[in-house]
Formats: sequence, structure tokens, C-alpha cells
Amino acid sequence: MAKILFLHGLDAQPGGVKPTFLAARGHDVSNPALPREDFDASVQIAKNALQTQRPDVVVGSSRGGAVAMAMKPDGLPLILLAPAWRFFLDQPTLVGPVHIIHSPADSLIPIDHSKELRRLFPDQVILYESGDRHTLTDPASLEQLDASVRQLASGSHH
Repeated sequence: MAKILFLHGLDAQPGGVKPTFLAARGHDVSNPALPREDFDASVQIAKNALQTQRPDVVVGSSRGGAVAMAMKPDGLPLILLAPAWRFFLDQPTLVGPVHIIHSPADSLIPIDHSKELRRLFPDQVILYESGDRHTLTDPASLEQLDASVRQLASGSHH
């Protein structure tokens, strides 16, 4: 069981399909509400949760992926689900191991954005192409999410 800080996307809210799935798999999931209209406040909420929760892994979905990258969690493993970083960050920074799960058929965030992170940070990023839509709530994507959590939380990053 891993302790997870789950940062939801723009149109999502705490208790969505992915954090609920992870909790059902036995993980301890913290899922704070992030204000949709204030990116900086979302980053501060995430930083505060990081300090108080002390998770093993941070999962960021879509806009939550950009929030996870912006808070720069000191080498803590990240799992980014179709991260919307290009819409919120000028210069991406990734430290530590990162798994990205992104659908090639994503119509909201092009998979090329995640492929760019893979090119920029080849030693940190592993990209998994999964799913048939942006939400990544299909069974294969959820299984990959759980597998990535287990792998990164156990310390085996590659």
C-alpha cells in the first residue's frame, strides 16, 4: 500500500474515478480540492498537502499534472496522467522518477506534449501510451496507474 497525493484535473473534483480506484486497491489517497480558477493557489494547496501528508508518490491528472510539476516535490516520484503542463508552465522541471500515462487518442492534451517531456528528461521519464480518451478511466489505464504507483512507491523506478 502506498501513500498517494492525488491532484485532480480542471473539471474534476476529489473522489473521482481514479483516486477512488486507487483507494479500492488499498492505497492511502489524499485528494485535496484544487480551485479551478487559481493555478498558484492550487500549487500552494498541493505543497501544503505534500508537507502534511508526506506521500510516497504524487499523482497529477491533466491540470493536476501541471500542479505536480510546478510544486517541484524534491525528487519524490511523480505519475502524470495526460499532464497539461504546456498550458500552465513556461519551463518544465522534473527531478526524480516520473511515469506518464497518456492516451494516443487524447483530444484535449496532445500526446506530443508528453513525448516532449520524455525527450527533455530521458533519464527520469517513462511514457506509457494507454487508453482511448483523455480521462484514462478505462481498465487498462487504471491498471497501469496502479502498477506505476506500486513500482514507484517501492523504490524500483525503472
